[in-house]
Amino acid sequence: MYAKRLDNLPPYLFAQIDAIKAQKRAEGVDLIDLGVGDPDLATPAHIVDALCEAARDPATHHYPDYLGMIEYRKAVAAWYKNRFGITLDPAKEVLALIGSKEGIAHIPEAFVNPGDYVLASDPGYPVYKTSTLFAEGKCYNMPLLEENDFLPDYDAIPKNIVAGAKLMFIGYPNNPTGAVAPMKFFNETVEFAKNNDIIVVHDNAYSEISYDGYKAPSFLQASGAMDVGIETHSLSKTYNMTGWRIGMAVGNADLIGAFGRVKTNIDSGAFDAVQRAAIVALTGSQDCVAHACAIYQERRDALVAGLQSLGFTVHVPKATFYVWMKVNNSVEFTQRMINEAGIVVTPGTGFGPNGEGYVRFAITRPVERISEAIARMKEHNITGN
Repeated sequence: MYAKRLDNLPPYLFAQIDAIKAQKRAEGVDLIDLGVGDPDLATPAHIVDALCEAARDPATHHYPDYLGMIEYRKAVAAWYKNRFGITLDPAKEVLALIGSKEGIAHIPEAFVNPGDYVLASDPGYPVYKTSTLFAEGKCYNMPLLEENDFLPDYDAIPKNIVAGAKLMFIGYPNNPTGAVAPMKFFNETVEFAKNNDIIVVHDNAYSEISYDGYKAPSFLQASGAMDVGIETHSLSKTYNMTGWRIGMAVGNADLIGAFGRVKTNIDSGAFDAVQRAAIVALTGSQDCVAHACAIYQERRDALVAGLQSLGFTVHVPKATFYVWMKVNNSVEFTQRMINEAGIVVTPGTGFGPNGEGYVRFAITRPVERISEAIARMKEHNITGN
């Protein structure tokens, strides 16, 4: 009764986690949810005010521009110039997205033919693989190994796979590992892409969530990146706007144009009122971002210190609001955490086979709840010793 492609489509990880959480809460468990990366901080007031004002304007109540308001695309281009020093043509090199997840889900439809390979980071954002399956492509998992600083090794990819590859998904700062990438890696990525005629899609949703003075680069800062790639970005994490569904794709004009052709046939664009509010977010004071990062850094420090006190080896992330921790068995550890301690974490296997042996903590809860989680782990003897 349903399409055969669903047989190959895995259940969406966070939908499964939501079901488990609902069951536990129905049983009366006081869950500490450190699983899904959904900021608990409110969207800054000036952005909310801009939305309310725009929503009252009847001019925003009609179909939006398929590719995004030109004013929004100009704001994106200005933000990229200010933040990364990258010059973009708003009309040809910027596209509005209904959140970066939507963009990542639709990009393969523009470039991948049935049977083409797509190279995807593993562990990685699950939509890299599912979008490939929807486009009837074949996903090749590029292992992100701790000994390689969670960067893919392009030389390790079989030559026949490289020859059949059309597209590649990477993302730094990285979800789920929290790893960051130096410009040297992005330069190597451009060279690899040019040598093998591969389109690069860089998922840069976490560039603004950083700590200890670190500033994440854009892939498009690499020499020649505009020749081979697209970067997706989102206001979701930067401005605590996950529910607003607004983002952008920027990069090579021909690639953006082809991607835009797909979107014009699939959706009717992002709500103009949301785009107007996004303009205010991008062009206004960024103090709200710095404030959020300070809160996340305090939480990161509390979680890392607590886990280390329990005997776990934890790398301190420079960016994202995730802590990636090594365990003996991802699923068993996750089940023990929720069943014994009422704590939700995400098993590494949900991000791909190479996520086995790790779990992901999201620091999207207050320090008090993080401290309580550490206390519960200690009480139930969930340690790294």
